[in-house]
Amino acid sequence: MEDFAHSIASFVREHQHWAAPIVLVLAFGESLAFISLLVPAWGALIAIGALIAAADISFWPVWLAGGIGAALGDWLSYWFGYRYKEHVAQIWPLSKYPDILPRGEAFVRDWGVPSIFIGRFFGPLRASVPLAAGIFEMPYWPFQVANFVSALLWSAVLLLFGDVLAIVIEWIWRST
Repeated sequence: MEDFAHSIASFVREHQHWAAPIVLVLAFGESLAFISLLVPAWGALIAIGALIAAADISFWPVWLAGGIGAALGDWLSYWFGYRYKEHVAQIWPLSKYPDILPRGEAFVRDWGVPSIFIGRFFGPLRASVPLAAGIFEMPYWPFQVANFVSALLWSAVLLLFGDVLAIVIEWIWRST
């Protein structure tokens, strides 16, 4: 994972015009139920956030790309759950992680629409909550509002965390 994040960050440092499209794809993959289990991209997103100030990359397009990518990943996961219902649990790679979908289902049942917002910030729930919302036919528009608002906030949090982390590390390095 560390090598993946480092490789992506190095590419973005050298090709800054690719920052927004790369963040969109990473956020999409991080939020898409099946892909997020195979390639967790949050580390690369934080690393790109660290480049925002250091490499003078504009925050706004990268932030919007991250939010849109994450929202699209959740929307597709919702649709997949809505379309395929309980059969989703039998599809690889979810079939290799049998406890993920039941946790997402319980979370959606307990919290309803706020589960979309809360689940965005918790690893395995991020992948399973939209699927569960689709399976249980959560109303479409309340799901989408929570999906897009949480995706934009999540994108900002990851990118700004990386940015602040880079500033703190630089300050410590200069102080020693």
